[in-house]
Amino acid sequence: MAVTQVLRSEWTKIRSVASTVWTLSVAVVVTVALGMLIAALSKNEFDDMSARDKLSFDPTFISFAGMSLGQLAMIVFGVLVVSNEYSSGMIRSSLAAVPQRGLFLAGKLVVATGLALVVGLVTSFVAFFLGQAMLGEHRASIGDEGVLRAVIGGGLYMTLIALFSMGVAAMLRSPMLSLGILMPFFFLISSILGNVSATKKIGRFLPDQAGSKVMQVVVPVDDDTPYGPWGGLGIMVLWVLAALIGGYLVLKKRDA
Repeated sequence: MAVTQVLRSEWTKIRSVASTVWTLSVAVVVTVALGMLIAALSKNEFDDMSARDKLSFDPTFISFAGMSLGQLAMIVFGVLVVSNEYSSGMIRSSLAAVPQRGLFLAGKLVVATGLALVVGLVTSFVAFFLGQAMLGEHRASIGDEGVLRAVIGGGLYMTLIALFSMGVAAMLRSPMLSLGILMPFFFLISSILGNVSATKKIGRFLPDQAGSKVMQVVVPVDDDTPYGPWGGLGIMVLWVLAALIGGYLVLKKRDA
């Protein structure tokens, strides 16, 4: 089957399923709205901050405060793109039409990644500009050092979250099982590991904590993280590659 036909087929599957479209919409709305809210609150509280907190004040990163919830919608999107066919039984027809399983998975990943990247970049830029509008005199400019990198990095972060979820879903094949693992992992476990002193050094190497480093412009005073913005994104990429390779191996070896 021609590559273009595979890509066209995957695009049709994604846009014809309402749940995938809605999850991307939710990712945009939640990320932007929560970022604006946190930015507005930060503006009102700035004068009451300690001198130490003011030194660590990062107006750019504050715009992405909604990313913690927006990424959950991207997780759902990534899981549904892959596992919808398993839950509906369509996977048998899909693999019959595209017996080369590597091509089948690659086509799905290319289309979903392209869509997630567009949505992620749009969300990141909109969240930044509206968040800075809420911050008023404390705002950052897109031309300031490190800001454009952080904004583009926000879009890449959202894309990688979706890709990681696709890899996990390809391994587990069940949407409920995939979401049952990914949601607590990113929303609870990662936060706990990153905030408890005994596990903090381990937590900083988890995909979300490492990847979010690319959205920071101002380094906190007490930050002793052993990698920079691009190093953190690189760690996240390694997690994504591991998940995708695992997903491919499972797809290749197991029956539909």
